[in-house]
Amino acid sequence: MLIILFGSVFVYIYYLKEKKEQLDAIKRGFCPKCHKKSIELTDKRSGGCSGPQMLSFECMECGYHNHFAVQNPGSCSS
Repeated sequence: MLIILFGSVFVYIYYLKEKKEQLDAIKRGFCPKCHKKSIELTDKRSGGCSGPQMLSFECMECGYHNHFAVQNPGSCSS
Protein backbone atom coordinates (compact mmCIF):
# COMPACT_ATOMS: atom_id res chain seq x y z
CA MET A 1 0.00 0.00 0.00
CA LEU A 2 2.85 2.40 0.80
CA ILE A 3 4.46 1.67 -2.56
CA ILE A 4 1.25 2.70 -4.35
CA LEU A 5 0.99 5.87 -2.23
CA PHE A 6 4.61 6.89 -2.87
CA GLY A 7 4.25 6.02 -6.55
CA SER A 8 1.16 8.20 -6.83
CA VAL A 9 2.87 11.12 -5.10
CA PHE A 10 5.92 10.76 -7.36
CA VAL A 11 3.77 10.70 -10.52
CA TYR A 12 1.86 13.81 -9.39
CA ILE A 13 5.08 15.70 -8.62
CA TYR A 14 6.44 14.73 -12.05
CA TYR A 15 3.19 15.93 -13.67
CA LEU A 16 3.44 19.32 -11.93
CA LYS A 17 7.10 19.65 -12.98
CA GLU A 18 6.17 18.97 -16.62
CA LYS A 19 3.34 21.53 -16.53
CA LYS A 20 5.72 24.15 -15.08
CA GLU A 21 8.29 23.49 -17.82
CA GLN A 22 5.59 23.76 -20.49
CA LEU A 23 4.32 27.07 -19.06
CA ASP A 24 7.88 28.41 -18.88
CA ALA A 25 8.38 27.58 -22.58
CA ILE A 26 5.09 29.28 -23.45
CA LYS A 27 6.08 32.40 -21.46
CA ARG A 28 9.23 32.56 -23.61
CA GLY A 29 6.99 32.39 -26.70
CA PHE A 30 7.76 28.84 -27.84
CA CYS A 31 5.53 25.81 -28.25
CA PRO A 32 6.68 23.13 -25.77
CA LYS A 33 6.02 20.38 -28.32
CA CYS A 34 7.42 21.64 -31.67
CA HIS A 35 9.61 24.49 -30.27
CA LYS A 36 8.37 27.05 -32.84
CA LYS A 37 7.12 30.55 -32.11
CA SER A 38 3.56 29.70 -33.10
CA ILE A 39 1.87 29.51 -29.69
CA GLU A 40 -1.18 31.70 -29.08
CA LEU A 41 -3.43 32.47 -26.13
CA THR A 42 -6.88 31.21 -27.10
CA ASP A 43 -8.87 31.74 -23.88
CA LYS A 44 -8.44 33.65 -20.64
CA ARG A 45 -10.88 33.23 -17.77
CA SER A 46 -10.75 34.67 -14.30
CA GLY A 47 -12.19 33.35 -11.08
CA GLY A 48 -12.60 36.79 -9.52
CA CYS A 49 -10.32 39.33 -7.90
CA SER A 50 -8.13 36.94 -5.97
CA GLY A 51 -8.77 33.65 -7.74
CA PRO A 52 -6.52 32.04 -10.32
CA GLN A 53 -6.79 32.73 -14.04
CA MET A 54 -7.35 29.86 -16.46
CA LEU A 55 -5.25 30.36 -19.60
CA SER A 56 -5.63 28.22 -22.70
CA PHE A 57 -2.86 28.08 -25.29
CA GLU A 58 -2.77 26.50 -28.73
CA CYS A 59 0.04 26.02 -31.25
CA MET A 60 -0.91 26.90 -34.81
CA GLU A 61 1.82 24.63 -36.24
CA CYS A 62 1.47 21.29 -34.45
CA GLY A 63 -1.95 21.55 -32.79
CA TYR A 64 -0.63 21.41 -29.19
CA HIS A 65 -3.14 22.81 -26.70
CA ASN A 66 -3.11 23.00 -22.93
CA HIS A 67 -4.75 24.85 -20.04
CA PHE A 68 -2.94 26.43 -17.10
CA ALA A 69 -4.13 27.94 -13.83
CA VAL A 70 -1.96 30.93 -12.95
CA GLN A 71 -2.21 33.22 -9.95
CA ASN A 72 -4.13 36.44 -10.62
CA PRO A 73 -2.20 39.52 -9.41
CA GLY A 74 -5.38 40.92 -7.82
CA SER A 75 -6.38 43.65 -10.23
CA CYS A 76 -9.72 44.58 -8.62
CA SER A 77 -10.32 48.05 -7.28
CA SER A 78 -12.75 49.13 -4.59
